[in-house]
Amino acid sequence: MGDGELTIDTAVQTSLPGMFYAQARKLGSRPFLWAKVDNIYRPQSWTAVAERVTAVAHGLKAAGVKTGDRVMLVSENRPEWLIADLAIMSIGAIAVPAYTTNTDHNHLHIMNDSGCKVVIVSTAQLARHVVAAAAEADHKQVIYVIDEPEKTMRSETEVRAWSDLLTAGAHQPSPPPDIVTLKRDDVCCLIYTSGTGGLPRGVMQTHGNILCNCMGATEVLRPLGIGDEVFLSFLPLSHAYEHSGGQFFPISLGAQIYYAERVETLTTNMIEAKPTIMTAVPRLYESMRGRILAGLKSQSALKRNLFHLALELGKKRYESPETLTLWDKARDKACDLLVRTKVANRFGGRLKAMISGGAPLNYDVGVFFIALGVRLLQGYGQTESGPVVSANLATKIKLNTVGPPMKGVEVKIAADGEILVRGELVMKGYWNDPDGTIATIDADGWLHTGDIGRLDEDNYIEITDRKKDIIVNSGGDNVSPQRIQGVLRLEESISQSMVYGDKKPYITAVIVPDPDFVAKWAAENNAAADTAALVNNAAFKSVMGKAVENANKQLNAIEKVRKFTLVPQAFTVENGMMTPTLKVRRHAILREYRAALDALYS
Repeated sequence: MGDGELTIDTAVQTSLPGMFYAQARKLGSRPFLWAKVDNIYRPQSWTAVAERVTAVAHGLKAAGVKTGDRVMLVSENRPEWLIADLAIMSIGAIAVPAYTTNTDHNHLHIMNDSGCKVVIVSTAQLARHVVAAAAEADHKQVIYVIDEPEKTMRSETEVRAWSDLLTAGAHQPSPPPDIVTLKRDDVCCLIYTSGTGGLPRGVMQTHGNILCNCMGATEVLRPLGIGDEVFLSFLPLSHAYEHSGGQFFPISLGAQIYYAERVETLTTNMIEAKPTIMTAVPRLYESMRGRILAGLKSQSALKRNLFHLALELGKKRYESPETLTLWDKARDKACDLLVRTKVANRFGGRLKAMISGGAPLNYDVGVFFIALGVRLLQGYGQTESGPVVSANLATKIKLNTVGPPMKGVEVKIAADGEILVRGELVMKGYWNDPDGTIATIDADGWLHTGDIGRLDEDNYIEITDRKKDIIVNSGGDNVSPQRIQGVLRLEESISQSMVYGDKKPYITAVIVPDPDFVAKWAAENNAAADTAALVNNAAFKSVMGKAVENANKQLNAIEKVRKFTLVPQAFTVENGMMTPTLKVRRHAILREYRAALDALYS
């Protein structure tokens, strides 16, 4: 395939379903969506997917869904997610994705706030939470279950089977005639922000927001050669990052999408799918780095030495290539063969680039992968901007930045350092929140991101912190919690942390020990591998203290963690201390541990 042969020009598309049907007509019987059936990846063609999208679209119309109606979607990543999403948009309705990890209360908030008429849910297990929320909702919904609904599910809410939609919409015109009326400025989805503080708000994204992102992302990757691309989808499709980057961007390229089974099988799924492009959040890259380094300990001394040589020379090649000697270059070539080729095979063997977004990427994590020959491009954005604002270019990677603004995006820095964004990617506003919209998008169309940063000499954006997350200590110094937490996470013994110190004389932290380190330390010290007991064990606390001291060596005087409290409970989505995209929810952690942190100052 020639460069760009499969690409539909997103600049001339008027809607996301329009772009999809154009690709389906062009690509026909070629494989499009891959999912595990009986433990084997099996494909659905573009034509087959288009037929299902059409049937579900007409089925929704038959069920009374009209232009502008909201349809909630609760599902893990799978082909039916994309089919339902496109079907909803194809008839001018608005998709409302919701996380599978949502509690009944979360679902209820989204149901009431969005006023959704229909809910499509993937499994009977997830349907229980949806039905429970629907029983408390302000208005009635019809719930369709993709897998067979439980026959014993009793509810005043009407529960039907996904097959009913397919049957009701069979043998109808394709594409649905409503598509011709769709405009780029029409709202296509409400993406509820994951909420690091307070209740999620519905971001009104338009077709144009996402099409603008697809155009910009295409230009970022064009130097790598665009052909038969393969994506592996595993971040939640209910998040704007995966929704645009892992679903509609692949559609714009005519790419194939494999659906990972779950995070635990990601390593295996990468080898099976052999992706060319992957999108992920920094937490995943940190975890992958940790697993690689942990696995290295069981290798022979020769293999360990070769690996560290590859890291050393790769980092030198990235940071100061002019200092490489002829001997360095010869050894670096040998490392390509003996180390980097094997690393590449762990990612499937044909990866062109991994994209990091959703949160700041620690420099040491980024340079680790770059040194091992894995092209890692850090990007930046937020739900309110489509979501991608910028990304590092493959031709010039600057890991301490998030790259230049993408095509069609304007960026400027306000007087107080806040990053402002303008362009078609900017949301239409917050659903049911005109005051919030006015506070976020000014009269000139500039989106106030809440992030602090600067533009360097290459017009690359360098982010220093979130405006609202900056710690201002009692001495008036501004401290970045994200930077400190990123440095702490690189320690083998530390799984998670949250730093504290606003209006205080120094920085403190809540630290969650790494469970693998706990097990290892307990075995070596004849102790029970019980984190709840070990956090009060003097010897264990001393070891954790040394890890903090080691991390402090990379921090300046005002950033250093002076005291800390160990806690046995991990920050998780389930306990509300992390968002579904694995960002720390500071307010939730402080609610639990503020007293313990304040005690560190007495």
